[in-house]
Amino acid sequence: MSFVLEVQLRIKPENVDRFMKQVLENAQHARKEAGCRQFDVLVDPHDRAQVMLYEVYADEQAFEAHQQTVHFKKYLAEAVPLLASRQRHVWRRAG
Repeated sequence: MSFVLEVQLRIKPENVDRFMKQVLENAQHARKEAGCRQFDVLVDPHDRAQVMLYEVYADEQAFEAHQQTVHFKKYLAEAVPLLASRQRHVWRRAG
């Protein structure tokens, strides 16, 4: 069963370029993880400070392993403070 995470991000306007560099670096590393099936960084075409992460993992254990990686911990420490808001929502594939 897949574990899907949707993360809605609002970047502080002055931090957009810096944040995007860091989130894309994290996504690039995450895509190489054995349990990561998909990791998309999506930007609102009308507001570049509004970003959505769409992450698909093989299962919840794969997501938990992702959270233990060096690149994720770096993202939490350096990129998350650049945000105005961050809302996470877990989804499960039906069927």
